[in-house]
Amino acid sequence: MNILIIGAAGMVGRKLTAGLVANGMLRGEAIARIELVDVIAPAAVAADGIEVVTRAVDIADPSVAETLIASRPHVIFHLAAIVSGEAELDFEKGYAINLDGTRYLFEAIRQAGKSEPYCPRFVFTSSIAVFGAPFPDKIGDEFFQTPRTSYGTQKAIGELLLSDYSRRGFLDGVGIRLPTICIRPGKPNKAASGFFSSILREPLVGKEAVLPVSENARHWHASPRAAVGFLLHAAEMDTSVLGARRNLNMPGLSATVGEQIEALRRVAGDDAVKLIKRDPDAMTAEMVDGWAKDFDASRAIALGFKAESSFDEIIAIHIADELGGELPK
Repeated sequence: MNILIIGAAGMVGRKLTAGLVANGMLRGEAIARIELVDVIAPAAVAADGIEVVTRAVDIADPSVAETLIASRPHVIFHLAAIVSGEAELDFEKGYAINLDGTRYLFEAIRQAGKSEPYCPRFVFTSSIAVFGAPFPDKIGDEFFQTPRTSYGTQKAIGELLLSDYSRRGFLDGVGIRLPTICIRPGKPNKAASGFFSSILREPLVGKEAVLPVSENARHWHASPRAAVGFLLHAAEMDTSVLGARRNLNMPGLSATVGEQIEALRRVAGDDAVKLIKRDPDAMTAEMVDGWAKDFDASRAIALGFKAESSFDEIIAIHIADELGGELPK
């Protein structure tokens, strides 16, 4: 089994790699090779019996995709993206990476299949940002896509391409619309949704965090552990049951910022909550207000995808996975 992870240097990519290495198997076969690529070369990974290759690439370069597909990976995880806030601020960069880079990959796969049959499983990380207001109470897989950000537009186009290339038999695609992943470890990035993690992550270790939106802001969340589970299940599942509907809302938890803060209070107390500083930001608030609040993920759940049901559980996962199982004293 030969695996390619694009965007492997990011948090989800690192955790996915660790999971694959620990298991050593995917789709009932032993993993022989994992290629990890990103705009910055991912860190080397030790893996007994598995060849791990790391390199820096720019998927916006039309010449790169063919080199990535040259080894004919059986499973491709496409995680690379310019995140929402940066894609809004840098129009050209967002389209170059999120749209052009994705299409170059699809085309490289199609061209590789001309010489001899080739149809890899392609797991595409999409986003709930493909949907735009006005929203129903819960958004199902078939709700119309009217994104209100460049990032959402780029991901929606990627979904359409994934479905069409799968329909034509060039690849075997599964598009997973990720909830906002929370609590993200590490430092804040340029995602407009980053504060959802920082208002929990920083106070848990005694640091201040900035809240740029109202406590009434509601959003859809899942943990990094759940995200890795989504990716692995998408790689393993029987795609014949998807038919033409290749893109799925992932399960998650709908919660307000206020509900997040109350979960933090239950876990870490009032002193942690006091570290959250209100600093309203109009651009962030407008973007968040244009995002969907709640989803119908019953189709994905019926297909075996799983996520958390409370923010207490999400915080507990972060403490277990990132803080050694207990809060700093």
